[in-house]
Amino acid sequence: MDTAGKEVPKTDPAKAADPAGDGKATCAPGTAIAMAGALTGPDAALGINIVNGVKLALDQHNKANPGCKIELKQFDTEGDPQKATQVIPQIVNDRSIIGLVGPAFSGETKATGQILSDAGLVAVTSSATNATLTQNGWTTFFRGLANDDVQGPSVAKYLVGTANYKKVCVVQDNTDYGVGLAKSVTEGLGAAADPACAASIKKGDKDFSATVTKIAAAAPDAVFFSGYYAEGAPLAQQLKSGGVKAVFVGPDGVNDPQFISQAGSAAKGANLTCPCGPAPEKFAKDYEALNGQAPGVYSVEAYDLTTILAKGIDGGKVTRPDLLGFVRSYDGPGLARNYKWSPNGELANAQIWIYEVK
Repeated sequence: MDTAGKEVPKTDPAKAADPAGDGKATCAPGTAIAMAGALTGPDAALGINIVNGVKLALDQHNKANPGCKIELKQFDTEGDPQKATQVIPQIVNDRSIIGLVGPAFSGETKATGQILSDAGLVAVTSSATNATLTQNGWTTFFRGLANDDVQGPSVAKYLVGTANYKKVCVVQDNTDYGVGLAKSVTEGLGAAADPACAASIKKGDKDFSATVTKIAAAAPDAVFFSGYYAEGAPLAQQLKSGGVKAVFVGPDGVNDPQFISQAGSAAKGANLTCPCGPAPEKFAKDYEALNGQAPGVYSVEAYDLTTILAKGIDGGKVTRPDLLGFVRSYDGPGLARNYKWSPNGELANAQIWIYEVK
């Protein structure tokens, strides 16, 4: 859907850039890009979705271009801003790395964006959506999907204008992502956002009994949870067992197969929103063949962004300044959308998808 909450046509995957290129690329041995994100910890599935998308693009590129084998160096931040401040300097100090897919989460991006900008290392994120990230004056940060100030109002307009919900309870976690998105959604909902049942939880919490009691008393049409699946799944379960009949709505941080497996039957009927595109059939088949699991949230974006970096390298942009310049002026179609950035690193055209758990 667009920013008005209205349905728009899907992107044609046949027009997307191909990481294989023309097969004639040459580059020096040891040319590398990095991925940084949560590969272990409670939200690791989101990082794994990303790195597996990167792997697929590089696998297709490297098989087609024997004269240019781009290496992938993986860095686990656990999605923790404090750990990221120790990891990102390792990436910056490795001169073989000329591009980064990441950081993955908003908090770790906020904590390290200046380090990457100072180093002149292009950082294309497939997942960090906090709207303020592009307002810090960084010169190397590019967001490969819509930010939360696009997602929030779009989802709010859908909930009120299309789904016709009259009362929505907004629950947020205490991460940069959760707080920023909840603010945007609440503002977009207007009078439909009931302040009496708004609630905040802490990242890592598992007992939501007080929140469930408050929401049950309000009897809303929907509950929007602004956070990640590690908390979203038990919240959905406890809402259901607490007798709450409202539709559970979660954003991209919840939109992962792990939410469904962890929430079980409580996931049925949930609406999951995301600025991330769905996986086309061929992509999904290739992804699963390489990685042994189906693609998830952000997999398509990670593939598209890696393809852009590979196209730059294939075109001879093999230094950090040159690859940064290539991305800055890029304009071309991917599987999820067309990629073209404004000077501050935001997409020129942003869309949101809504999925229903059957």
